[in-house]
Amino acid sequence: MTTKPTRAGRREWTALGVLMLPLLLVSMDVSVLYFAVPAISEDLAPTGTQQLWIFDIYGFVLAGLLMTMGAVGDRVGRRRLLLTGAAAFGAASLVAAYAHSAETLIAARAVLGVGGATLMPSTMALVRTMFTDPGQRAKAIGVWSGVMTAGIALGSVMSGVLVEHFWWGSVFLVNLPAMAMLLLLGPVLLPESRNPGPGRFDLLSVPLSMAAVLPVVYGLKEIPSEGWHVRYVMSVTVGLLFAALFVHRQRTTASPLISPALFRVRGFTPAVVLNLVSAAGMMGSTYFTTQYIQSVLDKSALEAALWALLPSVLIGFAAPLAMGLVRRGVARAHVVAGGFAVAACGYVLLAFTDTGSLWLVLAACGVLAGGIVAVMSQLTDLALSAAPVEKAGAASSLMETGTEFGGALSMAVLGSIGTAVYHREMPGSAPAAARETLGGALAVAERLPGSAGEALATAAREAFTSGMRGAAIAGAALLLAAVFPAARALRGVRVRENAGRAEDLSPSGV
Repeated sequence: MTTKPTRAGRREWTALGVLMLPLLLVSMDVSVLYFAVPAISEDLAPTGTQQLWIFDIYGFVLAGLLMTMGAVGDRVGRRRLLLTGAAAFGAASLVAAYAHSAETLIAARAVLGVGGATLMPSTMALVRTMFTDPGQRAKAIGVWSGVMTAGIALGSVMSGVLVEHFWWGSVFLVNLPAMAMLLLLGPVLLPESRNPGPGRFDLLSVPLSMAAVLPVVYGLKEIPSEGWHVRYVMSVTVGLLFAALFVHRQRTTASPLISPALFRVRGFTPAVVLNLVSAAGMMGSTYFTTQYIQSVLDKSALEAALWALLPSVLIGFAAPLAMGLVRRGVARAHVVAGGFAVAACGYVLLAFTDTGSLWLVLAACGVLAGGIVAVMSQLTDLALSAAPVEKAGAASSLMETGTEFGGALSMAVLGSIGTAVYHREMPGSAPAAARETLGGALAVAERLPGSAGEALATAAREAFTSGMRGAAIAGAALLLAAVFPAARALRGVRVRENAGRAEDLSPSGV
């Protein structure tokens, strides 16, 4: 039996504002070290391996623990887990800011990943529980999606500004005021919510989930820069084997970490799968466009970051526009399919770039990001509305894990296509380092005299742009291929007025 949804008031909207602070910072921490790494290298003198771990450990721990923390929040309470994670995130930020060794900074970044894994699904799950009215929930999730996307872009800009005027540790200290505010206002404004009958916590599923996620994400993220080496392919293969074991465990244990019943709820499975595809579309372009603005157009790091903020203007309109269309009676399936088509147009624009197409690249990024955010906001709303309230944490964590997988998969596939085209376009007479990457070519060009260096740099920039065009064609094909399945899978799927408890949901197929 369902109950009439209660409309949220000023308290809930104020609480949403408080929730957006940790979400913004967690998403910013993905990119906040982009411009701080040189200063950290000079101060802490990490080895090459340590430098990689400083940069990557946050994302790896975050991805590996999302499913676990989503399930923990459903059991112990989302607000309690959120506040615990905020305290850990703040403490780790303080340690990272004043770290005197690479080992300390790596450890602090790992704890930041743990804190981030508690914050992301908890914020989304609390939005689900605070906003039971479908229209208000859609607006709140639109804000959530916009803040999440904007945070990644803002992180690199803030990194550049802070490192230019302060020391590298300042990029971590900005986390402290927001976490302090959350710890002060959270207990007053945020409601506690949990699954009243969660059952026994399956400890074996925790290492299985991490063993499934981490090797796959690691292998896929290394393939674009290092190539399809055996160790990376094996890493992905091992992860997929553990994923199969994890799925088997969830289907056979009495109290699974992720309930298989979620995937039998109408609309949930296509929302998760299509969200993965949309994340693949978003991250695949970022891999190329950031390098293009900085290395092909020869912009400084801070200039490149500031230019990259311009496409965010369209992001601010995308989610509200999509929500408005759905409220006016346009089928959600058509809105999502249209969003994929719009995003594909962004890739089509990118396919027409040359070595001096700044405004065309910015327009392409804006159109692509706008389409993807429209898709993600609708899919997130659908997934959280379809899931039972008591499983909101698990549902949120699945969406976030899918985003991580999609981003890593896209960087591997589109990155490899771009790299292959770059290798093909570079002259065979170029030095080996120049034929590997654009950065390597520009470094070699600086050491060559006069016209020889200029010729090599020009050839490398043209080859990279050709690779970006090739990847853009593949990206457009990927997103266009999602248009028809999205329209078909979501046809007739509607957001329930109040999903209620699990036993109230019809486990109908898609």
